[in-house]
Amino acid sequence: MKNLLLLCGCALGLAVSARAEAPAQKTTLDCDHAEMWSIGNETRGVCTGSVTLVGTDLKIICDRLEFVALGIGDKSATLPTLDKFKYMLATGHVVITQADREATCGRAEVLPHEDKVVLTENPVLIDRATDWTSAGEKITLLRGERRVIVDKSRVTGPAIRDLGYEKSQPPAPATGADKPGK
Repeated sequence: MKNLLLLCGCALGLAVSARAEAPAQKTTLDCDHAEMWSIGNETRGVCTGSVTLVGTDLKIICDRLEFVALGIGDKSATLPTLDKFKYMLATGHVVITQADREATCGRAEVLPHEDKVVLTENPVLIDRATDWTSAGEKITLLRGERRVIVDKSRVTGPAIRDLGYEKSQPPAPATGADKPGK
């Protein structure tokens, strides 16, 4: 069971696009209660209560974590050998931290086959390195594209300097052709 949880956590780290330069660390998944079962070639699991998943350059905290992994090998085994991670859903007070970036929301869906993470229920992205925050109704992160799609977007960031005229500068002197009466 522990190996299955570790493999799912590693897959999530890849799905959320952990940086290549980060040193690898073992993945741990702590929770109050965990249950797993197999259906055909899939292994499913639900972790509840104080869920914390930590992997290479990644930390996820939530109330509930569900996952589906595709298995290979002996289909009669309780825990099949994993080939691919298929889906993960974190719900309830979700906080995803990766380096200097943090996402908070009520629901985070990880779709590795689509290289996509979808945040809903009041999602907010904070980039502490640039001091930019993005919020909206739904935020979609596309792995490998460094692309974020925000529905009903609200972005805040550092102050932008005044792009208008300088109020303290006197007006330019009029030339002879500009003077009235000539």
